[in-house]
Amino acid sequence: MLAAVNLRSRGAPAAAAEPSSASDAEVIAGSLDDPERFAIIFGRHADEIHRYAARRLGQQAAADVVSEVFLAAFRNRGRYQPGRSDARPWLYGISTKVISQQLRAEGRRAHLLAAVPAPPPAEFPADDIGDRITAERLRPVLFGVLAELSPADRELVLLVAWAELSYKQAAQALEIPVGTVRSRLHRARARVRRAIDSADPTL
Repeated sequence: MLAAVNLRSRGAPAAAAEPSSASDAEVIAGSLDDPERFAIIFGRHADEIHRYAARRLGQQAAADVVSEVFLAAFRNRGRYQPGRSDARPWLYGISTKVISQQLRAEGRRAHLLAAVPAPPPAEFPADDIGDRITAERLRPVLFGVLAELSPADRELVLLVAWAELSYKQAAQALEIPVGTVRSRLHRARARVRRAIDSADPTL
């Protein structure tokens, strides 16, 4: 198995001893002297990073992305900012870079998103059927808007929409000012609204 997964298995005893109340920043700081502690960070966040990577690239590539992300995080843990108690923005920032590298290496762009199958529908009340049908029919429109965004704007939109990061967390992940996050999202929302308004009115 890849290094990040091995790290989790080797660090299991340390994870059990670590107080559950310890922040990510405290765990990462402790891992500088006891590297196996970093397995706690993997245990806390690997599943979430995997879900995000799977939505971006599909299930097959997601495991490799997770391994690369946590290996890079482990190697660079000494540069982690101790004032950030939550490591999620940092990990998503690394994920963005790894995913972008994979897209470039494979010669694919945002149209890959459209090829990722939607998750199977769960059971839902009858009142929701109309909304779900509308959402499915609008899906190609939304992916079309994503494809037209600049790579930087697209990454930001997906971090907020799919990873559910706050504006501040997205700014940390992409290393940009919060004001830039707001202005880019405002432009992206405007494009989405225009695309929906110009779509078939029967949607």
